[in-house]
Amino acid sequence: MKSEILKMLKTSSGYLSGQQLCEKFGVSRTAVWKVIRQLEEEGYKIEAVRNKGYRLTGEADVITQAELQSMLQTRWIGNRLEYFDETDSTNIRARKLAEEGAPHGTLVVADSQRTGKGRRGRAWISPRGVGIWMSLVLRPPICPAGASMLTLVAGMAVVKGVRKSTGLKAMIKWPNDAILSGKKICGILTEMSTEEDRIRYVITGIGINVNVSSFPEEIAEKATSLKEELGEAVKRSLVIAAVAEAFEEFYDSFLKTHDMSCLMEDYNKALVNRNRQVTVLDSRGQYQGRALGIDPEGSLLVQRRDGTVESVISGEVSVRGIYGYV
Repeated sequence: MKSEILKMLKTSSGYLSGQQLCEKFGVSRTAVWKVIRQLEEEGYKIEAVRNKGYRLTGEADVITQAELQSMLQTRWIGNRLEYFDETDSTNIRARKLAEEGAPHGTLVVADSQRTGKGRRGRAWISPRGVGIWMSLVLRPPICPAGASMLTLVAGMAVVKGVRKSTGLKAMIKWPNDAILSGKKICGILTEMSTEEDRIRYVITGIGINVNVSSFPEEIAEKATSLKEELGEAVKRSLVIAAVAEAFEEFYDSFLKTHDMSCLMEDYNKALVNRNRQVTVLDSRGQYQGRALGIDPEGSLLVQRRDGTVESVISGEVSVRGIYGYV
């Protein structure tokens, strides 16, 4: 009931009468008043006028179960939604839920994480109130070899979601880093459970620096946040909803071919590395070349100085700009 009342307050052009809410939900005025009080305690500014009702006059940057349910306009992402004020890691929670049979599209969101992690086991700092820490349970009907491409799909979703919700022109650094002003705003970690030759589930974790104002010294030169780039605080639930909508769109396109064929054009348009000189850091040695874009398998095509084209596979090497991170 709380999420429905919140949604009604957000979409109403005027006051919502207590009687109207009582009749819609079949509850007492006292029950409605208690919900309004809970919303106020969470940070919403609600005006109550005798004989008129309730009107939403202002919103804080709130992330709660009710807030997320009121914002999501998706078809299958978030049909099951699990929200935590604090958790160890949304990926850990999502994996546990997947093992228990959670359906495709289950969304896990936390206001803070104690043990968030990025690629190669690196810690991902996840403080309260400033970032988006979310994970999706996916059960794609594809072979395990194709699962790595889902991390590119996630990167595209973050970029489109950020553009839609903030107007900032985010770009992609291959394979899945979302970039603003040459600095990273997002980390994506995809984990998979398989059984013989089929996927049991994939967990896609997304961490976005939203209202972060400062970074540890070791990453300060290559990390930024939406707030830093926009110059004002950003409502996190708005970004979550936009990213979820974009993910559904790109995921459904991906399933048409089980590869990046339908998404290559959009991906390459957003690729900050494209037509730029890059350094490929390979365990067998590094080399330089010009990034051309991705192929249908999501590999980065790099043209060496002698004209030969290498197919760089995600997860096996690292690609950086010659003069900096991108």
